[in-house]
Amino acid sequence: MLRFRAIIQKFTKKGEKTGWSYIAVTQAQAHRLMPGMRRSFRVKGRLGSFPIRRQALLPMGDGSFILPFNASMRKGTGKQHGDSIEVELEADNSPLRLNHDLVTCLKDDPAANAFFKTLPPGHQRYFSKWVDDAKTFETRVKRISLSVQALAEKKGFAEMLRSLRRA
Repeated sequence: MLRFRAIIQKFTKKGEKTGWSYIAVTQAQAHRLMPGMRRSFRVKGRLGSFPIRRQALLPMGDGSFILPFNASMRKGTGKQHGDSIEVELEADNSPLRLNHDLVTCLKDDPAANAFFKTLPPGHQRYFSKWVDDAKTFETRVKRISLSVQALAEKKGFAEMLRSLRRA
């Protein structure tokens, strides 16, 4: 278990990450969690007394990583950028569970399924979580349909969302 105190930071201008709050994880700290890893990987642990699991550490290209500090973390910890927080992390190797209905529908579209399987597990999870987060049956069905259509067009999650905003 890796334990450290961090200041919650915020990107001012960083491309798609502009405005994100995050916790910086140094190269040495990341090496203690997952030796030699240079790609994104999942962690679990605590931010203060707030438990986290299946959260992605994102590589910054220089060996360091960031842990995005999302809205549920802000609400759960009562913290925001500029605040100090106690961090406890360890690698989370629990298996990735994808939405069953999405996986079933993907099997009916070989092109979409083939492209989906080329995506990194975290990117597959974006689609699955989007479907899981639907509050109504109708929304869930619509999101599955939009996901399968986008994947058949070889669009990742971000590209799909951008095209939906333009429509």
